[in-house]
Amino acid sequence: MNVPVELLAFAGVMALGQFSPGPDMLLLTRTALKEGAKTGVIMSWGIATGLAFHAALAIAGMSVVFERVDWLRDAMRWLAAGYLIWLAYQMIMEWFVHVYSGAVFEEPQATTAKSAYVQGLMCNLLNPKVMVFLAAVTAPFLAGARPDWWPWALWAVVVFEGLTLWALWALVLQVKPVREIYRRAGPWINLVFGITMVCLAIFLVAG
Repeated sequence: MNVPVELLAFAGVMALGQFSPGPDMLLLTRTALKEGAKTGVIMSWGIATGLAFHAALAIAGMSVVFERVDWLRDAMRWLAAGYLIWLAYQMIMEWFVHVYSGAVFEEPQATTAKSAYVQGLMCNLLNPKVMVFLAAVTAPFLAGARPDWWPWALWAVVVFEGLTLWALWALVLQVKPVREIYRRAGPWINLVFGITMVCLAIFLVAG
């Protein structure tokens, strides 16, 4: 086993998976644009905490049980869909108030650190597809004879990448031209994000 090569391969697959479109990316993108780098980075910590939990269960083999217990899987899907709908409602209402009140769009003060962390955590934690994805990705890298520490090396890669890449994404979104676009079209961007959240919720329940 070539440890550096396998870890790099695993890290590459995980990076692609984490940056695929989904609830985590959508929520973090909108939050970092709306409320700034600090709130976005704190939210990324919440997302990484959720990933740490999912990765531990996937590596421990609990994803098999999760997939076979239909009521548990379905309950998690409905909880996740409900949470996404609630987030979408908040985004769409911001657009509605702006358009129908004629108010000037202004970026509100950032939410508390605790609130941003909890939103990121819950968005990731309630999504059952995260554990299924992690189980599918880690399975080939767990096959065969491995040292005892190997599964937890994979877990560390998942958590470290989740924390650093999401935090970097929140910082990248602070580039002045990007911020200016959001300042000008914020309500409409919120509307698009809100509708996309609804679509993700429907896809999650139907999947």
